[in-house]
Amino acid sequence: MNMSKIATLFLFLLLTTNQVFSQLKTKPDTTIVTSDGVKLFLKVSGHGKPCIFVHGGPGAWSKSFEALGGNVLEENLAMYYYDQRGSGRSTSPANKDYSLARMVEDIEDVRRVTGADKIYLLAHSFGGIPAYQYARKYPAHVAGLILLNATLSINHSLLNQIGYINKILGTSFTTADTNAIVPTYVAAITALREKGRGFQMLSDNSSNVALLDSIDRSAPRNYDFGRVALSMPEYFTDFRLSTADLNVPVLVISGAADHNIGPDHYRSFRFPNQRLNIIQGGHLLYYEKNTDFKRAVTRFLQ
Repeated sequence: MNMSKIATLFLFLLLTTNQVFSQLKTKPDTTIVTSDGVKLFLKVSGHGKPCIFVHGGPGAWSKSFEALGGNVLEENLAMYYYDQRGSGRSTSPANKDYSLARMVEDIEDVRRVTGADKIYLLAHSFGGIPAYQYARKYPAHVAGLILLNATLSINHSLLNQIGYINKILGTSFTTADTNAIVPTYVAAITALREKGRGFQMLSDNSSNVALLDSIDRSAPRNYDFGRVALSMPEYFTDFRLSTADLNVPVLVISGAADHNIGPDHYRSFRFPNQRLNIIQGGHLLYYEKNTDFKRAVTRFLQ
């Protein structure tokens, strides 16, 4: 199995509408060096309490979110846009350490840069996994965890995608073998793409997905993490099972038609201090339902 092809197909990306806040404080693009020597791209923009954005993928970057309107939150938050190690504009570790534990420490390194004891975490799609694990290890540093169309179980989300593809195409891709979920997904998404309908895993609007693609092609990207992530069993842990143990404020934002993560994925979350906001939209709520998204986050911050 070509893990690079699998990872390329399996992108959980974050989009929002494009709004520019010229009056907000913006620092130049910069680089920070992690405690183990990896150079992470970081941009800080906005004002208010610090919020670290944890992008999806695995292997995507933060540029899509910022460039297409993630800056809508900069009115009330100081946004810290960083690219994960081996992703986007960040470098790769010489020792190839892409472990979840190391990803958590990268977020902590960014948190130290903020100079704040408590930060907000905003995670989209695959980003839910490292953000959730950070909150588990460092709950005292988390003012709030925002999960936007975020997965806490890759297998559950992939099975949802397979089922939706079967519904679209009238096919019968299926597997009862946990170890066969990824190859079954690859077969299903390949069939969908061959019909020219691959965009439907993100949106019913092909123009919106084309816009995302144009941003992702706008500059060279590092994809080292994306090539190996789906060969690492720890990322396939069902983290939903431990959500009852995390007692920090959590905002769950889910799209009623998000067939990438699964419209019912959130139902198995058991956070003790959880707010739930269902928005009538798909996986690209930032872009397609930007006003609703901003309202949900703003209310959570109050």
